[in-house]
Amino acid sequence: MMTTATEADVTDPGFWQDVLANLATFGWDLLTAVVAVAACVLIAWLLRFLIRRVVKRIVEGAKSKAKVDDTRALERSPLASVRVVQRTRTLGSILTNIVNVMMVIVALVLVFSILAPNVITSLSLLTAAVGAGLGFGAQNIVKDVLNGIFIVAEDQVGIGDVVDLGLATGVVEFVSVRITHVRDVNGVLWYVRNGEITRIGNMTQGWSRVVLDLTLPKDVVLEDVESLLTTTAQGLAHDPRWRSRVIGEPEVWGLESLEGETLVIRLVIKAKPTAKDDVARELRERLRAVLLTEGIDVTGIARATLEGAEGALRVRGANPPTLTSTLPERPTWRPRTPDQPTTDQTADGRDDEKEGDA
Repeated sequence: MMTTATEADVTDPGFWQDVLANLATFGWDLLTAVVAVAACVLIAWLLRFLIRRVVKRIVEGAKSKAKVDDTRALERSPLASVRVVQRTRTLGSILTNIVNVMMVIVALVLVFSILAPNVITSLSLLTAAVGAGLGFGAQNIVKDVLNGIFIVAEDQVGIGDVVDLGLATGVVEFVSVRITHVRDVNGVLWYVRNGEITRIGNMTQGWSRVVLDLTLPKDVVLEDVESLLTTTAQGLAHDPRWRSRVIGEPEVWGLESLEGETLVIRLVIKAKPTAKDDVARELRERLRAVLLTEGIDVTGIARATLEGAEGALRVRGANPPTLTSTLPERPTWRPRTPDQPTTDQTADGRDDEKEGDA
């Protein structure tokens, strides 16, 4: 005969004492869990506030150092200030995401450890399952996260940079540990996984070069035209409105090619990457006006893009020889005649070798 569980006697005072004790224990555990979650939320808020505070102070310091009121005006400031602001904002967004994820994980662990302690004891099995999942199904996620961390840590990309990621080209609007947001010229927002980025072409780091090829009649005097082009480009570089966008002195690379009845002269000037197109446009207008004033027919002023081996060889610019002094005549070898003295002949005309034999 099978025995059945005895029903609880609700009239027994001990039963209600046990119920009250269990409710008190559960209420205390629930209160502790709520306090733990509130503490995690408070810590996350404090960390996010601290991150925002640090980012704001760095940005304000860069703007104060550059003596500007708007972040966009930092384009006129030194490049280091722009990169500090971009990198600081990028790292700020990354750290904010990390703080949010870490606080959620800590809060969940604390809640389970309080309400269900037995679950924590089985974390070894859970860890093995998570490891197996990462090994098989989450390889791309791990790859994205690791690549994103290195991209940000090495300052390859910053918010506001104009980049070519191969998969998308445009302005970086947001960078997380897994995805980079890029807005192209048409307004399309591209979500690029960091793990899929194998190369990055950053168009807003360092400097950019404007290369202009001027097509002129073949009967012009090259020396006069090159001097005129140099003077015009230097006037743009020293103009108070443009000198903050131009880097270094312009260079005339000389006669690039001779085609039929025209010749092509190349002029280059370094500019800030964000002002490259504006500098090129203003320089073309000034060159056209000056050449027309001098009576030189301008057949064309084209923007040249150097690629491949030609572009690699011209990264440092043109470096023609500048030595003007005459070099000594290169000695030539001539056979010695029997009557010609050797180079070891002494000052009094006697041969050292013969003198030694004597």
